[in-house]
Amino acid sequence: MTDKRTVSTDAAPKAIGPYSQGVVAGDLVFTAGQIALDPATGALVGGGDAAVETERVMKNLEAVLLAAGSSLDRVVRCDVFLSDLADFGAVNEVYGRFFPASPPARVTTQAARLPKGAKVEIAATATLR
Repeated sequence: MTDKRTVSTDAAPKAIGPYSQGVVAGDLVFTAGQIALDPATGALVGGGDAAVETERVMKNLEAVLLAAGSSLDRVVRCDVFLSDLADFGAVNEVYGRFFPASPPARVTTQAARLPKGAKVEIAATATLR
């Protein structure tokens, strides 16, 4: 079995349940799903605007990846959950700015509800090298 270690950083929101912000297993980093929580206050940001939420989500993901020793440019897959697929275009526009070249593989799914009433949740898998 591959050794694993958990990832924790104050630059991303604390876990709101019994899970880690991220886990490194071998040469891979798996992040927990991130919603638009402000790391300092734990409050949901964006006021219901999916684009604003996506910006915060991506910054939270980046913080976890950096704490793990990886980065957004090493992401190989993202799982995107939207409370409403009508927000797909707005989310895509912001998401694309964080992956300007060679974007990762992606799954996008509409979810009935997301934690804390969020509109967007994204999890990532990345490499360390």
